[in-house]
Amino acid sequence: MDITPTIRPVHATDAPRLDQIRALAFAPIFASFRAMLGVHLFQLTQANCDTDQSQYLTSILLPDSGWEVYVATVDGVVVGFVSLQLNPTTLVGEIGLNAVHPDWGGHGIGTAMYEFATTRMRAAGMHAAVVSTGGDDSHAPARRAYTKAGFTVGIPSVWLCQSLD
Repeated sequence: MDITPTIRPVHATDAPRLDQIRALAFAPIFASFRAMLGVHLFQLTQANCDTDQSQYLTSILLPDSGWEVYVATVDGVVVGFVSLQLNPTTLVGEIGLNAVHPDWGGHGIGTAMYEFATTRMRAAGMHAAVVSTGGDDSHAPARRAYTKAGFTVGIPSVWLCQSLD
């Protein structure tokens, strides 16, 4: 059953909750990466992925980051967040780091956030919206939500690794 969240600009006090949501939402993805790459390659290429992503979240929350960040709330509780960037030169808006608390997954929260983001982009005069995600099974929920929100044209890509040891 879809739930309609309230979406508002992020507040500085939201940061710990956003990092908690990010960590919970991405834990299965990082575990999937570990399983796909194996322990050795994962340690070489992705060992700091959680810490790096947490630091990235902190950086986009800074007022001069160039990113707008919004939170989705249900009954006053933050259940997700979405970042977006508006490029006045190319007139392309980008959805960046975003996540929904796993307890709220499958209820339309992500779709509502992405529809909010594209509405914001249209209001700012953007002509296109882009978002990127993984093509592996762990990213299937994100792909479904992006598709549901109208992102239907894509370019497949693959990230490949090789151990040099």
